[in-house]
Formats: sequence, C-alpha cells, structure tokens
Amino acid sequence: MTFSANKLLLFGATGDLSQRMLLPSLCALMSDGLLPPGIDIIGTARSEHSDESFRNFAAEALQRFLPSGRKIAIDPFLARLRYQDLDASTPEGFDTLAKCVGPVGTGEDEGLSIFLSTAPFLFEPTIKGLQSNGLTTGNVRIGLEKPLGTDLGSSCQINDAVASAFTENRIFRIDHYLGKETVQNLLALRFANILFEPLWNAAHIDHVQITVAETVGLESRVGYYDTSGALRDMVQNHMLQLLALVAMEPPTSFDATAVRDEKVKVLRALREVQATETVTGQYKAGAINGEAVPGYDEELGKDSDTETFVAIKAHIDNWRWKGVPFYLRTGKRLPERTTEIIVQFRCVPFSIFAGKGAKTLPNRLVIGIQPRENIQLSLMTKVPGLDREGIRLRQVPLDIAMPDAFAGPERRIAYERLLLDLVEGDQTLFVRRDEVEAQWHWIDAIRETWKNDSITPKSYTAGSWGPSAAIALAERDGVTWHE
Repeated sequence: MTFSANKLLLFGATGDLSQRMLLPSLCALMSDGLLPPGIDIIGTARSEHSDESFRNFAAEALQRFLPSGRKIAIDPFLARLRYQDLDASTPEGFDTLAKCVGPVGTGEDEGLSIFLSTAPFLFEPTIKGLQSNGLTTGNVRIGLEKPLGTDLGSSCQINDAVASAFTENRIFRIDHYLGKETVQNLLALRFANILFEPLWNAAHIDHVQITVAETVGLESRVGYYDTSGALRDMVQNHMLQLLALVAMEPPTSFDATAVRDEKVKVLRALREVQATETVTGQYKAGAINGEAVPGYDEELGKDSDTETFVAIKAHIDNWRWKGVPFYLRTGKRLPERTTEIIVQFRCVPFSIFAGKGAKTLPNRLVIGIQPRENIQLSLMTKVPGLDREGIRLRQVPLDIAMPDAFAGPERRIAYERLLLDLVEGDQTLFVRRDEVEAQWHWIDAIRETWKNDSITPKSYTAGSWGPSAAIALAERDGVTWHE
C-alpha cells in the first residue's frame, strides 16, 4: 500500500518515550522539510489536555530533549499539534478520538499513520477501539513500539490482535536500533564494498562479538524491567537484530521483503543454547564513574532473581557460519556505555616473519554504534626503523570516525528515520512477524534451560564487566572480550 500519510496519531503522547524521542524527532523532521506539508499530528493519552496545553507540554519537552547544536524551528511544529484525551482500556472514548482525527483520505498523499506506544496489555483493546470506529481500513498503517509480548505465546496473541485489523504490509514493528545510522551503515559496509564479502564466512572469521553495555541502573523502568530482565529487554530484539544484519546473506535488493527474508533465515538457523553457553548476572553495589551506586535489589526495594546481565555463546547452523561462535553480552551498571560489533578474523595460515621474531595478530573489524559511531579495521604493519634482531610488527587501526568523515550532516535521533519511514510507508527497517516469532522461539528456549537447570544470576559489582563466569565463557575458547 503506497501512500504518504497526511495525519499521524500518537498514542502515549504524554509518556517518557514521546517526550524524549518522538516529539523531538517529529519536530526535527518538520524543521528540515521532510514531513508532508500540512501534516496533522494528533496526540492522545489518558492525561487531560486541551490543544493549547498539549502544545505547552510539547514545548517544554522540546526545550529539554532536542539535540543541542541543531538549528530546529519549534513554532511551525507546535502549530501542527492537536490533542484528544483517551482511556484506551475502555471503548467509549474512541468515537470522540475518531471525530478528532477526521476522515481518512484515499489518495497517494492522504492517509493516517498510527504510532502505538502504550503498555502491551492495551494493544488489543486499542486495536478493537480503532477498528470499531473505522480507523483501521483504507489508507491506515500502524507502528508498534516494543515490548511485543513477554514470550512467544503472548507475542502471537498481540500479533493476532493486530492482524485482525491490519494486513502485514500495514504493520510496522519498531526496533529503534534499526534507525541508528551505524546500524544501517553495516548494510552499506557489507554490500556496497567488494572488500569484505569474500572473507565474510567461517573460512576467514574466527568469531564475532556483540556488546551492548549500559552504565545506568533501573532509572524510571522499575515496573517493566523487573518483569523483563536483560534477556528479554535487550537480547530478544536489539541484539538479535544486530546479529541478523551481521550474518545475513546478500539480499537481492534493498527493499523490505528482500532484506527481511534474509534476516529471518539467520534467526531460524540459530542453534539452541546449552546451559554451559550462557551466563546471567545481577549487579550489586559498586561505583560508576567514581560515584557510589546501589545494588539492583536496593534500587528495586526487594529481593529479585531478575538478571541485569547476560552473556551467550551462540551458533548459526548454516554453510556460511558453521563453527563460528557469536558471543553476545549485555548488562546494566557496566563500566561504560557502548554498543559495538567486533568481527575477529583468523590468523594468517603461515607467518613468514616468525623466524625474525615478529608476532602476527589477527585482523579485527570493530563497528562502533554508540556513543562513538566509527568503523575501525586493525591491520599488521612494520614498525619504522632498523632492528638487529629482525623486523618488528605492530597492529595499527584504520579508523573511520563518522562525525569526522561526514562533518556536514547533523547527527539525528534514531526515531527520526523510523517515524519518517512510518509516514512514507517504507518497511525495510521494521521487523516482520516471522522475525519476531523466530526471536522469541530462541529466547524462550534459553529461559526454559535456565528454569530446568535452576540457573540464577551471579552477583557482579557495579562498575565491572559482569560476572567472572562471563570472562570464562569466552576464554575457554581462547577468546578475550573486546574492552
């Protein structure tokens, strides 16, 4: 269905995500002239607001969360905002909301995009309320913010509810990591350069590491996080999407169907994880950046077995990756905030320099996603100068720092790309239902293993890189985590 929406309906418009990401992203898009001219943006939530008070609310959020250093016009955006309060758990208010939204057009430049950022238990009644008031037919598409369930069964229930009102080509499941510039650049690195593809396989790659590290603790996510944990919060969506982009076969084209077809093949090829291939942890009191921080139970206010750290040794059983381990690691209260992918190549099969006392190290590709966006390739080079004992070699990085390489474009919020694609109808950077179900199938098997083997989180000090067992998980194979 090809149309450019001239109306955008935001559920959860007064929530934390809206304040931090959605409203600033939409304001920046409008300031840059990327949204359709004259687009109406209607916010809805339980909070009571008039159009004017919601504009004042939005103005305060923009003052706090718009990226510094960018010249963004606020007033034209505020003028496009409207608001209608709604309790999505009851059907009564949806008729008023439908009147506020108005008729949905049928032309190429007419239509409605809906962004659903609510608690998962509200997804089904919200869909029913929209459907009963004619807001799901014709030129209407819907974006769904995670979490989409807590396991495969609950995810299927949500997806069934959405599918009862929207066809798959009108459903946009959001993983905001796919909106990050460096994540998208991973596709360009792999498929716009001939250099890596001949080497991108088990014959030349020793292992892959994916790390998503956070310094923060629970912050404002207490209720959600303790029922989720690191495995479901980070691994099930963000990390598995990164893994799929690293491991996928070249798609036939850069369109939604071709890209997502290849990703789901990877997710379905993931081998079931054994108990000895996973480590869980929970942080205790320690220090971050020189400041004392409490342990997880202290922050939560009660004892809990929820994991705040996970390390997994994963395998993809296909021709390209057979025998190559993928080490996944994520956690809270780690020493630094970083997301990176490390592709470790194999050593040269024979070193001609060994007799000269020079040691060769394997090449390594490091793709930094946040906070530093860079691509770094480590190569062996000769150290300049003369040496009686022979030649000296050193590993030297070729470093492409994205802010330096592209000094002109301003850094964008990941949601800018995704919201623009939602309005324009491009599903390439969104997650298809079969991907979600393949991810949950793998994650559920891990949780079942933890349950059957009575695996509980090991304690680690805040400010460290997790439990010592996570280090041992990699070092058993002669691998050292990249830090």
